[in-house]
Amino acid sequence: MLDINLLRRDLSGVVAQLKRRKNPQPYLDEARYSALEAERKAIQTETEQLQAQRNAASKQIGMRKAKGEDTAALMAEVNGIADRLKAGGERLEHLQKELQDVLMGLPNLPQPGVPDGADETGNVEQRRWGTPASYSFTPRDHVDLGAALGMDFETGALLSGSRFTFLRGPAARLHRALAQFMLDKQTLEHGYTECYTPYIVNREVLEGTGQLPKFKEDMFWVSRGGDEAQPEQYLISTSEISLTNSVRERILDAAALPIKLTAHSPCFRSEAGSAGRDTRGMIRQHQFDKVEMVQITKPEDSDAALEQMVGHAEAVLQALELPYRVVLLCTGDMGFASTRTYDLEVWLPAQNTYREISSCSNCGDFQARRMQARFRNTVDGKPGKTEFVHTLNGSGLAVGRALVAVLENHQQADGSVRIPAALQPYLGGQTVLRAA
Repeated sequence: MLDINLLRRDLSGVVAQLKRRKNPQPYLDEARYSALEAERKAIQTETEQLQAQRNAASKQIGMRKAKGEDTAALMAEVNGIADRLKAGGERLEHLQKELQDVLMGLPNLPQPGVPDGADETGNVEQRRWGTPASYSFTPRDHVDLGAALGMDFETGALLSGSRFTFLRGPAARLHRALAQFMLDKQTLEHGYTECYTPYIVNREVLEGTGQLPKFKEDMFWVSRGGDEAQPEQYLISTSEISLTNSVRERILDAAALPIKLTAHSPCFRSEAGSAGRDTRGMIRQHQFDKVEMVQITKPEDSDAALEQMVGHAEAVLQALELPYRVVLLCTGDMGFASTRTYDLEVWLPAQNTYREISSCSNCGDFQARRMQARFRNTVDGKPGKTEFVHTLNGSGLAVGRALVAVLENHQQADGSVRIPAALQPYLGGQTVLRAA
């Protein structure tokens, strides 16, 4: 959530930044916001004046009572002021809620240096690692390779519909091994604390990280709510949601930062608006697994933390011997809560292109304002003022897409798959994956 004071100080500047994301910008109704803000200021000014009048009248009442004089007119005046203050307070509460709704619909503002662009064509490649392999045969895609290894799309569709997969035998074992390898990489080498989080969260948790209200149609709901016994709940679309919200409504000690968390979890997405895209195979699923990285930092440290997190995701790809590239997302392609995002795209031979496998974002204090997550510095041994933390998230990596990439990049002519050396200990020393 943006700082409301930023809009009050520099509305035109905020609108200009929103136009960098999309022009004409659809996020902020300037006329409505200005009208709400003008009425809020008028009511607050009137409230201050009425409170001053009430205080003056109350003082006079006390003086007149002390002299034995009649106070009926003044009492009537005070009562009238009280009625006006009550009405003003109720209207102000309503206005504050409307202004809050306006803020909740605004995306984060892009950092300086983020390239302007309307869509992914405006993204800027930063670097590449590895050289795509040359094959003496026509490489097959993961669907053809995976069928003999236990990748079963028909059973997945029978059980749950399209965009679900059932894994058996070697494919299931490889999927598990990849997740374990990624967790060990992030915890043992990169200093993240492994977590196990709920897969079902309340509405306000999703509001905290920015999935709601903007992306409600992308979520799978569990309960529509309606009473205290049955709150509005959803399946998580990423463990970023639960990891980041673990610091909600808290004031952290500055010495405890940065906090680095990781978790392996299933992720559930309705993929609203993606009809017809990536319908073959495991590229775009309603249910998939991901190892997530989250960092909670001081504001001055978040830019460096983002670069570090990209490196942590890169380390996984390099260990798996998978060619990839890093791209800086443009303003029109980055996520709602992000102020700066890098995507890592892995090479897929069968598609002859790079596809996203990790996205690492700095959200600044955008999520922290929604969650009311702060930290307190110590100044000369005494508690200082509180500030909002900065939050960052990144995939380390998407497990299903990593499985796809390993199958396609390390395939052999006979349909078997070479297992990268770093992954072999997680498969009992096995060096080649073959049909069961």
